[in-house]
Amino acid sequence: MEYQTTVKAPFTLSGPGLHTGKYTHTTIKPAAAGQGILIRRTDVEGMPEIQAVAENVADTNHGTTVARDHVSVSTIEHMMSALHGMRVDNAIVEVDGPEVPILDGSALLWVEQIKKAGIVTLDAERKYLHLSETVTWSDTESGIVMTAEPAEDFKVDCEIEFKSELIGNQSATLTSYVQYENDFARCRTFVFLHEVEILLSLNLIKGGDLDNALVFVDKPLGNDEKERLAKLFGKDKDSINVNNGVLNTIVPYFPNEPARHKLLDFMGDIYLVGMPVKGHFAIKCPGHRANVALAQQIRKTIINNKTTNI
Repeated sequence: MEYQTTVKAPFTLSGPGLHTGKYTHTTIKPAAAGQGILIRRTDVEGMPEIQAVAENVADTNHGTTVARDHVSVSTIEHMMSALHGMRVDNAIVEVDGPEVPILDGSALLWVEQIKKAGIVTLDAERKYLHLSETVTWSDTESGIVMTAEPAEDFKVDCEIEFKSELIGNQSATLTSYVQYENDFARCRTFVFLHEVEILLSLNLIKGGDLDNALVFVDKPLGNDEKERLAKLFGKDKDSINVNNGVLNTIVPYFPNEPARHKLLDFMGDIYLVGMPVKGHFAIKCPGHRANVALAQQIRKTIINNKTTNI
């Protein structure tokens, strides 16, 4: 028999949110068995709470946002991925602002703090969602195909496709939670250079910098572009260069780091099913919209119709 878990002691991580740029503090606290992941906005009167489940997702544009009664918390995916990957079933997450800190663009700092705080076993059996039928969500126009099949354990095969040769076709596979910490948690988010100014024009990535994302450069970087980047991110122009198609502020950990990060994101979003799933996921060209849609589909067609054992 497996037992539910929670963190042994509270811990806090702080920093600017990726899109709002607002400096916030996020504290993860122990929770009782059966609580799941509960997010609490401590800066709002009455400290409203949002259960981290797929029905409460309000937006998936450049991140995953949950909301309830006009109160929201955005960019929760890396934190949720760490809780899932480290097998934390229950936690209270207190946030004093509208967005979880982006930190280094990965889940690594969350993982490190979870390990430092410790994980404690609770006196309640761990609940799994056992898939009893295949669930699929797809968008043929964009090439997205998300499939979840019955399996004895949790497994993810992730495939991504980009027209740019800098990324091209990549894949990553997780066959055991044991892999998560070393093979996936450290993988940073990524963006193409031409997307950076578009996102800035949309009033996004106010908290982004060249140290918390892999920035791929798919065209020659001239002096004017270097000066513009230096001004945007407070860097010296001469320090901005390109190594193997990536801005030199970050060195990739793995040749397929983008695919690994997409799998990292998926693990955060699929945890919005509300419990760990025993199933084999084959995800092609995933993103937050597709990840959450699959989680919603699973909850709707399997939990609500009671066609599985929990």
